[in-house]
Amino acid sequence: MADDVTVDFGYRQVSAQEKTRLVNAVFSSVATRYDLMNDLMSLGIHRLWKRYCAALAPQKPGAVALDLACGTGDMAVLLRRAAAPDCRVALCDLNQNMLQLGRDKLHDQGLVQGLDYVCADAAQLPFADNSFDYATMAFGLRNVADKPAALRALRAKLKYGCPLIILEFSQVSSPLLRFFYERYSQQLIPTLGRLVAQDADSYRYLVESIKMHPDQETLKTMMEAAGFSRVDYHNLSGGIVALHRGYKL
Repeated sequence: MADDVTVDFGYRQVSAQEKTRLVNAVFSSVATRYDLMNDLMSLGIHRLWKRYCAALAPQKPGAVALDLACGTGDMAVLLRRAAAPDCRVALCDLNQNMLQLGRDKLHDQGLVQGLDYVCADAAQLPFADNSFDYATMAFGLRNVADKPAALRALRAKLKYGCPLIILEFSQVSSPLLRFFYERYSQQLIPTLGRLVAQDADSYRYLVESIKMHPDQETLKTMMEAAGFSRVDYHNLSGGIVALHRGYKL
């Protein structure tokens, strides 16, 4: 991405390099309360969204998966437990604190074998091309500075015929649901962030990042532009979240 091109950090416009730095700072700040806040903000429904995402992942003996923007490892837990014993999951995240918390959490759950941890930027993945049987990215794409570059990088790392599955907040379809959802997210979530995580600003950014994220059709078009084929999406909870899937063909 050119140095003079700006990207959104919430409602602000900043350089791509600055967004990467700011996003890293946000997740360093909220890491220790991240899982608790996810449960509170979504009333636990995020666990069902992630289970649906994991259920769409192809399961075959010896599969190697990439969970990008892995956070504290929720998706990796679901993927690893559903997989054959000889499968592997690479957990990759920009933020070292989140990655370490995820590793500790999975170790506490007895999940050690078949897991690799990598700290890296989504647009500069340190893996060989054609390495993975599938990739997942849950609630991370909107925080990426250069989304088209990240999508191209993900496609490059997938084997031919294999899918990328993206779970992300999206555009609510019902006007009535959108009315209540926007007021909930804009007013209650920063308050929860202040009371629980002692960081209202980071959660205000996270709400703004949802508003600035491409809607369902726009993200579908972006995936196609990055070279993915047979791209489709499915709305969850009335479009609060959408699951996109595309294949490297």
